[in-house]
Formats: sequence, C-alpha cells, structure tokens
Amino acid sequence: MIELEGVPELIDPVMVAAFEGWNDAGDAASTAVAHLDREWKGEVFAALDAEDYYDFQVNRPTVFLDNGVRKITWPTTRLSVVRVGGDKPRDLVLVRGIEPSMRWRSFCNELLAFAHELGVEMVVILGALLGDTPHTRPVPVSGVTSDPDLARTMDLEETRYEGPTGIVGILQEACTHAGVPAVSLWAAVPHYVSQPPNPKATLALLNRLEDLIGLRIPLGELPEDARAWQLGVDQLAAEDSEVAEYVQTLEEARDTAELPEASGEAIAREFERYLRRREPGTGPGVATEGGDFLRDSGSGRTRPPKPEQPGPESVPGADSAEEPAGGPDGGPAEATGGASADGPEGPADGRDGSEGPEGPPGGASPDTDGGAGK
Repeated sequence: MIELEGVPELIDPVMVAAFEGWNDAGDAASTAVAHLDREWKGEVFAALDAEDYYDFQVNRPTVFLDNGVRKITWPTTRLSVVRVGGDKPRDLVLVRGIEPSMRWRSFCNELLAFAHELGVEMVVILGALLGDTPHTRPVPVSGVTSDPDLARTMDLEETRYEGPTGIVGILQEACTHAGVPAVSLWAAVPHYVSQPPNPKATLALLNRLEDLIGLRIPLGELPEDARAWQLGVDQLAAEDSEVAEYVQTLEEARDTAELPEASGEAIAREFERYLRRREPGTGPGVATEGGDFLRDSGSGRTRPPKPEQPGPESVPGADSAEEPAGGPDGGPAEATGGASADGPEGPADGRDGSEGPEGPPGGASPDTDGGAGK
C-alpha cells in the first residue's frame, strides 16, 4: 500500500503523463507536462526508485554543486500535483520522467497504484512522433484509446496499431486492463526539423489537452515561441531550394487532404477554446490558433500579426481536422509520404529509430533522439 503523506484529498483528479525518449519527438510531450508543472507551480510528492527502472549507462546521473556541496541527480520519474482554480476547481497529477530501461510492467503498476490511491478518474498520456507534416501548417494531434466506449463518448480513435511500442503504449494498455480510462494524445513533428525544442508541437498538445479535460491552460510565452520557431524554420528552408521545394510538396499534399473536411467540429472546438480564454483574468490579446490572425480575447475581434512576426499559420492546432502523421497505437498506419509508420529500424530516410506510438495514423514515427539519455 502506498502511503501519501501531505497530499490533500484531490478534486476530480486527472493524471497527465509524458516520458522523454522514444515517444517524445522534439521533446514536445515532456515539455508540455513541464509547462503545466511550471505554470501551476506543481509540488512533487513522490519519485520512483531509479534503481528499479533505469540503466545508468544509458541514462546517466548528473553531478551538481549546491552551495559548494556536490550532489547527484538520478534519472527517474516524478509525480507532482497541481490544483486548477476557477468556478469548478480540479486537480491534475503530473507524471514526468524518462522512458524506463527495464521492468516496464512493474513501472506501470506502480504508477497505477498512485492513481488508485489518489482517486484518479482518467489518465492522459502525451507523446510526439516524427511525420511527413509541413512546419507551416497546424500540428496534427490525434487522440486514441483502447476503450471502445471512451472512443465513442469522447470522439477519439480506437487504436488498431500493431508493432513495436514504447512506454506510452504499455501504460495505456495497463490502464485499460486495470479499468482506468486512458487516452493518448500524439503530436506529429516534421521529421526534417526533429531536434528539440518544438514549441509549436508543445502548444498543439496543450490545446488538445485543454479541449479534452475542459480546463483553460495558461500558455505563457508558448504562442510567441511557436511563431518564432516557425519563422526560424522558414528562414532555414528559404536558404535551401531543395528543402523549400520539399516543404511545398508536403503543403500541397496536406491541403489537398484537408479540402473535403471543412471541419465544423474543428471550428466549434476553436470557438469553445476562445470562450475559455475570455474568462476573468485572461487579459486581452491572448494568442490562439486560428489561421493567419491573432484573436484578441478581450474584444473578440481578430487582428493581423505584427509585420515583423510570422503569422502563426494556425499556431499548432490540436483541433486540426487532419489525421496525425504517424502509426501509433491508435489509428491507421497508412504512410502519407517518406517516414515509415513505425518499426524498429525507424523511418526510411535513416532518421533515428522511431516508434509508431499508440496513436496517430499516417506515416510518422516517434523520435528516439527525443530525450533518452538526457
């Protein structure tokens, strides 16, 4: 039995987890949980024993000086709790760590024991994969689950993925077998700019999480960081004609695939998010995704971006209607282009072995460079 001292009784708690490594292209997922922890000032209440789950030759401990005293930080997974205020306060249990090197079943059972003790109502696992998606378009994010009832009630995809998996897929299945509702959210990161950070993908995951759990998430500087990131990639692409041509090809494929959508559902989600951002304390001028304009949450009007800044190009749209580029546990694994949907050898272009997460469909693979060994 886990004894939790100093943790108050939680209100409608949801567990949100992300793990560095194979399931974390561009560090997008782990950065999203770190953002929640920072914005809501999370308090760590537990850490798993690093000796049980990590190979220290793969994920090495680090040494640092604290007032002249040498100390060691061990790679592990930590749990913190945050309370989200408002008319209907709610608690989040944040799980952030590195994909374990061993004993995955015990690892998941330990996390589920915490979830049971804390009365967690749902587990949401964030992931990111490499895909054939242009950086100039909204980031595809898919929500998948192994629970047919949850898929139907929350408008999610029911996973049909078969193949190698990571800790995200294992934890989702462990939740399903334990009777805990679980959802995986997967963001597709452009494979030609896979190095971290990727604030646009992080923002897309947070937007989709916001829609899923019905909470307004403070975004801080993420929208501005996402625009700056896109501008930087635009400039790099402009310097190489082959890259620019390739990006244009991806854009045309993406736009063609979206033509039939005219997604009223996506528009409705965007409008709901806009209304949440008008809550007291939101302040005017909060940037949200939505085409080439910024929406002023104080007035409800739209305004073009400043000339020196790139238009957000729909800064990551968790509500984008397109299928995510990937072949994770939770959706068709049809490839849309160059990246392989998933497999131990990784994408066909020689990128580091990526995983087909338990989620997005469509020709992408999770990142193996994304965080292991940090």
